[in-house]
Amino acid sequence: MTTPPPRFQTFDDPSHAKGPERIEALRAALREVGADGFVVPRADEHQSEYVPADAERLAWLTGFTGSAGLAAVLADEAALFVDGRYTLQAPEQVDTATVTVVPLAETTPEAWLGTHLKPGQVLAYDPWLHTPDGVARLERAATKAGASLRAVPDNLVDAVWAGRPRPPAGRVTVHPDDLAGETVPEKLDRIRAALVQGAIDVLVISDPHNLAWAFNLRGADIPHTPLALGYALVPREGRAALYLTSGAIEAALRTRLEPLADLRPRSAFTEDLDGLCRNAARVRLDAATGAAALKDGVEAAGGVADVGADPVTAMKAVKNAAEIAGARAAHHRDGLAVTRFLAWLDRAAAEGVSEIAAVEALEDFRRESGLLRDVSFPTISGSGPNGAIVHYRVTRATDRKARPGELFLIDSGAQYADGTTDITRTVAIGTPTDEMRDRFTRVLKGHIAIARAVFPEGTTGAQIDALARIGLWEAGLDYDHGTGHGVGAFLSVHEGPQRIAKTGTVALKPGMILSNEPGYYRSRAYGIRIENLILVEERTIPGGDRPMLGFETLTLAPIDRRLIDPALLAPAEAEWLDAYHARVREALAPDLDGPVRTWLEAATRPLAEAAA
Repeated sequence: MTTPPPRFQTFDDPSHAKGPERIEALRAALREVGADGFVVPRADEHQSEYVPADAERLAWLTGFTGSAGLAAVLADEAALFVDGRYTLQAPEQVDTATVTVVPLAETTPEAWLGTHLKPGQVLAYDPWLHTPDGVARLERAATKAGASLRAVPDNLVDAVWAGRPRPPAGRVTVHPDDLAGETVPEKLDRIRAALVQGAIDVLVISDPHNLAWAFNLRGADIPHTPLALGYALVPREGRAALYLTSGAIEAALRTRLEPLADLRPRSAFTEDLDGLCRNAARVRLDAATGAAALKDGVEAAGGVADVGADPVTAMKAVKNAAEIAGARAAHHRDGLAVTRFLAWLDRAAAEGVSEIAAVEALEDFRRESGLLRDVSFPTISGSGPNGAIVHYRVTRATDRKARPGELFLIDSGAQYADGTTDITRTVAIGTPTDEMRDRFTRVLKGHIAIARAVFPEGTTGAQIDALARIGLWEAGLDYDHGTGHGVGAFLSVHEGPQRIAKTGTVALKPGMILSNEPGYYRSRAYGIRIENLILVEERTIPGGDRPMLGFETLTLAPIDRRLIDPALLAPAEAEWLDAYHARVREALAPDLDGPVRTWLEAATRPLAEAAA
């Protein structure tokens, strides 16, 4: 009997019982170094969203497992700062008698520190876990309070973390040129051209995503994202150097890279960077991922720290023809799996399906292709009130079965060698209420508004974010997360710099892939989100006099029509939905048979026909 492969996700319930004990241990460490407070961001030395186990300091200290957050621990109080995605989750995970959960919508960490630090106190921080801009904000907060800010050479959480996991050392492999669409020499030439244009002597690549893109490699150091941790130095002239945390570099990759770059141990990175700085070199450090410690080191070695955008970030965001073809293939494959899952969920719901059972079933359907490399993030599988927790992660302790009259929200994604997917569907279990149908239809209207949007070149995500919210605003409703994030090509499911959000200030360009995911959440009752991935493409408008852009929807899976109130849809919106469903049916039906094909044909009928 063949043993099934281990799942890509677990459902362990993180223990939070030791939170107060661990915070007291941290306070003892503070006293030993003569400090009065310590800032603990959810970050590693690359400022990553998803971090390896040895960098999960915030989770270990407080119990909060979200992908973004920051704790400030002072001698007599502590606060955890979270954004709108985690305002429900955080209080459930932390000991609120020890740690006060503070929504970022109410105040920032810097504002809080400015009023809670006392004159003469010392606030400590780890310079590898903050950007220079982040340190400057902390400095202003400490100064406002009459306190001082001090970098510590060793992280104080690490000093008290017994049994801290070892750093990752996953295998580093080749990402084939036919999937990358561009060779490493071609990419290095583009990078060096950008350095010449910016009068930059050396680029420090501190973002592992950019490292993976620039050198056509993939790794296994981070859960669900194929990254190899490390750095690269790319001089304007001369050989590049690559510093990977892991030494497990496959022979084929080593053979490819050795003519182009020196493969150096991670431990040599700081010394090599110092050597490049001795002639007053101008060194570009990425403002988003370059640690304050890098800036300090460059300046101490005699270099000029030029903190700005890593040019690789913008290059990576615009997908080439090969990457776009890969994305379409991955979404077709993923659409088949998700459709099989939705058909299964409709059958299983009659007997009561649990959140964990849904996660496992969806992963199994994706595995059937034989091409699944990983899930792209832990699946959000929330029934009833759990669906209202935006980034809910089911555990064995929270698992519940969906009940008739509830909604089931499942947000998931997959990693394939040719593309990364991310899709959310909200499904009616039994008969939905009129309120549920109203809210769902308003979210759908916003989704359609983004999908149909046509806009001039130079438009940013912030300029179109409101389109997704108008239907909700008309009813006095809204949601507290962005409408869309960038997505990588067999890289991170959350990729910048593009995004559709109030903070999305980067102009959208053809070739960028983003999510389209408006939502609505009624606390402790239900959650609604409809998510497809979209590709920015050029559009020609007859009679127009400006270059225009629009979106191609990549995701292929039915949207639950049982939750739609047709009276709320404008004719053009209903036409879009019917056309989308016809496209889904035409694309997927030939590769489905039996009950699933029959289910798909019923689920994608025209809206008017279904209403009748």
